[in-house]
Amino acid sequence: MTRRTALSAALGSAAGAVAATRSPRAQGHFPNRPVTIIVPWAPGGSTDILARVIAEPLRQSMGQPFVVENRSGASGNIGSSVVARAVPDGYTLLFGSMSTHAMNGALFSTMPFDGVDDFSPISLLAFVLNTMVVHPSVPANTVAEFIAYARASPGKVTYASAGAGSTNHLCAAMFARMAGIDMVHVPYRGGAPAVLATVAGQTQLLFSAGTQTLGHVQAGRLRLLGVTEARRSRLMPDVPTVAETLPGYEMAVWYGALGPKDMPRDLVVRLNAEINRALMLPEVRDRMADIGVEVVNETPDAFAGRLRADATKWGKVIHELGITMADA
Repeated sequence: MTRRTALSAALGSAAGAVAATRSPRAQGHFPNRPVTIIVPWAPGGSTDILARVIAEPLRQSMGQPFVVENRSGASGNIGSSVVARAVPDGYTLLFGSMSTHAMNGALFSTMPFDGVDDFSPISLLAFVLNTMVVHPSVPANTVAEFIAYARASPGKVTYASAGAGSTNHLCAAMFARMAGIDMVHVPYRGGAPAVLATVAGQTQLLFSAGTQTLGHVQAGRLRLLGVTEARRSRLMPDVPTVAETLPGYEMAVWYGALGPKDMPRDLVVRLNAEINRALMLPEVRDRMADIGVEVVNETPDAFAGRLRADATKWGKVIHELGITMADA
């Protein structure tokens, strides 16, 4: 069986688990049975943690369990495809990310869904603090000093990533192009090995979520140079952005709640209100801030605009950088 055939079989099996008949309306009072939140990655990641943290407040306010189900594989495409093909009645939701909906379409040669057109945007959920870190042996304490260091050693500075097409890879490739420096990409099989390689000094630079790096920064095993968002994070206001040195540089990694396309507007509006209320609970905000995730509120229309704009932006960047992924 080829890798592409295996992916098609997995997607078909996953999609077969949901009802085949799409209905434009939820039946009766919503919800009158448990709601499934699909997280398209393995348990334990920040998206999974967020889903499980707000599942209980949603149960309390809406009167039915919100059950988190992990459907990992193919860079989030398997779990996302389940929701894309589900009945749009509000009972199957997705906690997806910028990568699944604004990047994968440009990275994969074939896709089982359209990240924009096959979903109903419900609510922006959060931004994950994204960091630029170096091994302590690197003679740089600022972004500008790192650029000077890399320019003085063209083709010798290495950066780690979780694999070709990962957000780590895109961050560093875009940084190198904008800074006019030549660095060597060292891809690993996942974010954890990339972090460990940088901690060990096997690679010198890494762009990665604060959930993976800040513990090492606090222990002195990595040095934090900046964050990749356009503005300084409320969680770490003293840390400069990369854009303060490279104007226009930005990688704002977001999570969002989505449903299948054609969800009734009243369901979208109600779920948006309930999710936003849960996100603003102090216990939810504090729990997520502890792992470098900043919860936010946004209307469905604003989130839909963000989704479409980011898909256009990152599709262009990915094609300009010439980055692709083999179908997994």
